[in-house]
Amino acid sequence: MKTNNAFWRLIRFRPWRYTANVIAWTLIHLSPLAPGLIVKAFFDHLTGGAQATFGLTTILVLLALSGLFKVLAIFSGAFTDLHHRFYIVSLLRRNLLAHVLSRPGAASAPESPGEAITRFREDARHVEDTMSWTVDMVGMAAFSCVSLWTLASINLKITLFVFLPLLVVVGLVRSFYDRLEKARQASRDATDKVTGLISEIFGGVQAIQVAGAEPHVLAQLDRLNKERRRYVLRDRLLTILLEQVMGNIASLGTGMILLLAADSMKTGTFTVGDFALFVSYLDVSTFFTKFIGRFLAQYTLSGFAIRRMSAYMEGAAPGALVAHNELPLTGALPPLPTPAEGAPLMALTAKGLRYRYPDSGRGVEGVDLTIPRGSFTVVTGRIGSGKTTLLRALLGLLPAEGEIRWNGAPVADPGNFLVPPRVAYTPQVPILFTGTVAENILLGIEGDMDAAIHRAVLEPDLAAMPGGLATVVGTRGFRLSGGQVQRVAAARMFVRTPDLLVCDDLSSALDVETEQQLWSRVFSEGRSPAGLKSHSPRSSPVGRPGSTVLAVSHRRAVLRRADQIILLQEGRVADQGILDELLARSPEMQALWQADPEAGE
Repeated sequence: MKTNNAFWRLIRFRPWRYTANVIAWTLIHLSPLAPGLIVKAFFDHLTGGAQATFGLTTILVLLALSGLFKVLAIFSGAFTDLHHRFYIVSLLRRNLLAHVLSRPGAASAPESPGEAITRFREDARHVEDTMSWTVDMVGMAAFSCVSLWTLASINLKITLFVFLPLLVVVGLVRSFYDRLEKARQASRDATDKVTGLISEIFGGVQAIQVAGAEPHVLAQLDRLNKERRRYVLRDRLLTILLEQVMGNIASLGTGMILLLAADSMKTGTFTVGDFALFVSYLDVSTFFTKFIGRFLAQYTLSGFAIRRMSAYMEGAAPGALVAHNELPLTGALPPLPTPAEGAPLMALTAKGLRYRYPDSGRGVEGVDLTIPRGSFTVVTGRIGSGKTTLLRALLGLLPAEGEIRWNGAPVADPGNFLVPPRVAYTPQVPILFTGTVAENILLGIEGDMDAAIHRAVLEPDLAAMPGGLATVVGTRGFRLSGGQVQRVAAARMFVRTPDLLVCDDLSSALDVETEQQLWSRVFSEGRSPAGLKSHSPRSSPVGRPGSTVLAVSHRRAVLRRADQIILLQEGRVADQGILDELLARSPEMQALWQADPEAGE
């Protein structure tokens, strides 16, 4: 997206806030006009260059009032600028985060966490700063226009020397464009690598310790830090060099003004009051000369930041980064959107389901399946056969092809449709957040915690924890065992009382006894799937009547319980049916069964 278009969209996001900010800072930048004119009148009166309109007392009162006005204007400007800045950076971060959350689960983070942090923090803040600087540009331009007209009416030749350095500054900034952009990109990329490595270190502390890799990791971090320091220094050096060059050009212009003024005063065409007025306006004018160069450099680098954030939102519509969206930053929080429950599940079907990973070409191809209400369907197969991919494709966590139907009705957006209260999912590697056990189970909702804990066989573990449900699990649940992490995630799934429970190798980290308890409690309500087995109706506070289970597993205890088994081989359905049928006719199923004869027994 072009930088000009992006900033125009941001200006129109909250136009009244931007307008208020422009007015406040224009008044601030115009405030030196009045004191300059007052000082001119005062010195002209003292030297007899012109008749004074005001006495000394009046002049002092006017100066005090102008100072008070400037103070009030600055407070007003600071208030409006802070609010406008907050809305701009919040919009950018909101749009970035919304796009990440709307992507399929397998591709929700196109870059490393460190790079994502840079996009959300540094790049968004850079654009925020530039938006604020545009307000200053408007105010300084207004002051320059008024002061230029005033000074030109006194002495045109001297006035030109105030503004000629601007042309030089603009030319310098343009010549530094490519070099500045390359230096800033190298600096940001080096920072991304450092923050990304730090994120990986915190996420893999145990693995690093077990492998004894601390010296290697620290050496790599030191190398990346040195590389970052070199690129950051180069970036800062170019920026400071440009600022110093602009400052010297402005100082040179100041010296020329003083020489010309002195010569004019000798000839009597330039009064002391005129000189005082020029000096009064000189500081603001030369600062504007410096600032316009800094702004152009800042604006150039903001284009780079916008392109980086837009690239992070890969696949988004043009302009999605600066799209206008509601920001509920005041008042009560809006209610979380919940999908309409609609009719309870009768059958979930998929036809021609296909997804291939771009980098490896592996995945699933042409999968057809039907999951009736109340059934227990198990997906099994060798490692790499596509079991997890099938679940994620079915739930819309991968951009899969094919047709998915809920009770016969097409599901256009499975990623947003197959969510609680329709479907709850526990992945193969559950994600826990830093917080308590209770917070990780509920995640902000209300539910029958006791029933969910009982169904997940979590009571003995909670009884052994000093804080019980208030026990803090640590980053990614590192204070819990693998089995405890799986069962906390299972309780999170159960508490949402979905029509369909989807589990990816839920009991892989459980001992045989705990696994049997968990599945017995899952099925203790009974099942009544149409066309499969006949069981008593379900009645439980945790699962809705007719809850259905879709699970990935290779455990014998689970396979024996299954109403139907979907056997995958190299991404395709090799066979489908109940265990006895598959063992009788499928060499692949026979090989899997014999490969681990003790699994789940």
